[in-house]
Amino acid sequence: MKVYRLRIAVQAISFIILIYGGLFYIDMGNRMPTFSCAYVDDRGGGCFLIGFQHMLSRPFGEFLGDAGIRLLKAMGIFALWSIVLNKAWCGWICPFGFLQDMLSKIRSFFDVDLSRFGWITRTRYKSVKYIFLVLLILIPLGIANSFFGLEKIPRDWSVPFCQICPARVILPVFNGDFSQIHIDFSSNTTMVLTTIVMVLVALFFTTAFVKRRFFCSYCPMLALLSLFDKIGLLSLKKNGQRCTRCGNCSRACPMEIREIEEEKVLTNLVTQDCTLCLRCVEVCPEDKALETRFCGIPIFTASQQGFLKRQGLDEESHTNKNGA
Repeated sequence: MKVYRLRIAVQAISFIILIYGGLFYIDMGNRMPTFSCAYVDDRGGGCFLIGFQHMLSRPFGEFLGDAGIRLLKAMGIFALWSIVLNKAWCGWICPFGFLQDMLSKIRSFFDVDLSRFGWITRTRYKSVKYIFLVLLILIPLGIANSFFGLEKIPRDWSVPFCQICPARVILPVFNGDFSQIHIDFSSNTTMVLTTIVMVLVALFFTTAFVKRRFFCSYCPMLALLSLFDKIGLLSLKKNGQRCTRCGNCSRACPMEIREIEEEKVLTNLVTQDCTLCLRCVEVCPEDKALETRFCGIPIFTASQQGFLKRQGLDEESHTNKNGA
């Protein structure tokens, strides 16, 4: 099975459902752990982050009543979705991730060289998504509450991450809505935030030609999903004793996760940046070195036979070639 082809098909179907699903009366709710932007009118499901930020922008006292119950309910639905599919929401379903993958294919078609960050650089910037996550929590809370005697944050900062999220500008375009492509001069805050998002949109298109899944590295949704890494029903397991450190997995990984190759002790390899795209399992030539499981049941396992078949070889020709 060529997983990358199956994944593209699932991504395309998910994109259609999440962007145009409303036209077919599909409604998967507004608590989804993926960038199905609420600014898309005919969406089939909505991103959790916008509602989450709105619910947080209330006085602390209200969380003891109905507002707190609604927040817990929303977080519960989000957690349930997250536990079922884990990071596969990012690798298989997210419309914004799908667009990044398509831009990478265009880059490959024009034979543009791929750029890879150095290990030290990657280690430094991977914390940015957690900074975004903390800010999208603290800023809405600061709109209705004061911290340490400071003044409340102006309402212009409402849903701060959504105001700088490039998905808010790009995804509505597929529905014929270009209204988000602008700079809002109604206040200094909105002017700055909308200017930032337009810069990020430009970066979205340019960086896709030099690096795979660039924006996923900074995504607070990926950071939020990391809370369920170890308890998700879908998991990625490694048998370090079978690994020969050939490097196929880390080279194929769109998120450039080096641990998938280097780790010898840990068995659960759903790291903070993993999107469970399963490319590592697909390109691994060692029997049962990597394995994808759902509820503990193996559903896709690395094997030499499968690897050779996907390369258009068979074991006999591979043996003859190596012996020649």
